[in-house]
Amino acid sequence: MPSATSTPGERISRVFSERSESGGAALVTYLCAGFPDVASSVAHALACVAAGADVLEIGVPFSDPTADGAAIARASQFAIAGGSGLESALEVARRVRAASEVPIVLFGYYNPIFVRGDAATARAAADAGVDALLVVDLPPEEDSPLRDAAHALGLGLVPLVAPTSTEARLAGLAARAPKPPFVYSVSVAGVTGSAHADLGEASARAAHVRARIGAPCVVGFGIADAADATKAAAHADGVVVGTALVRIVDDAVREGLSIEAQAERVRTFVHDLAVAVHAPRSPQNSAPARTV
Repeated sequence: MPSATSTPGERISRVFSERSESGGAALVTYLCAGFPDVASSVAHALACVAAGADVLEIGVPFSDPTADGAAIARASQFAIAGGSGLESALEVARRVRAASEVPIVLFGYYNPIFVRGDAATARAAADAGVDALLVVDLPPEEDSPLRDAAHALGLGLVPLVAPTSTEARLAGLAARAPKPPFVYSVSVAGVTGSAHADLGEASARAAHVRARIGAPCVVGFGIADAADATKAAAHADGVVVGTALVRIVDDAVREGLSIEAQAERVRTFVHDLAVAVHAPRSPQNSAPARTV
């Protein structure tokens, strides 16, 4: 059960600190809230935690997820058709927080936040037990209202960087205070589920981003299995798996499996990822990688 003394910042920093001390990386898993329904999403999230996931990304279903590939877009459309949205994602977070101290990142696009209001969204997220927000289409130059509202409540705002991000952009993120809880480094200039990511290069870049910004850096996009996760974790502080996990859920739903059976599929898949990502790395891999 959650500890009354835990805070959002402590939950996230503790994860990265513990994984660093053990020589491995953190596993971040993404699920689309409301796919196929809220109760199932909660069961899937807790299955991820039981299998070794260190951080949960709870995706807010959105009608135009421009950074996401077909699998997550389909999951979002399914969830929206069933009535899910920002409120459903908050409800998933609330139920997970009632059962676990796992760090939770609310992941989504800015439109639903804008409609609700920056301050109101931050307050609702904090009340639901969320630790940080990640808004895919909100650039750093325009995020001050949400960032300030989140920070006032102890929530972090996770920035994204891409292979095309300049040194000037990294310097701008490094100059911010407080530091972000972590940075999400996109492995490709494309959408989620991309199969052509050079994960070795992406991992090396994550180490460079970490050194430049002064915060843990995770790699996401294009990580389909444990072998991919091992490559991505070589120099990064963490690995994000989303599309592959959503496909596991999609297959289970199409097969008509019970919630319990769906959760077991999720647990088995995430367990293999966790074993790969948590494995101690060689000293040369855990040290800062070359500048890319």
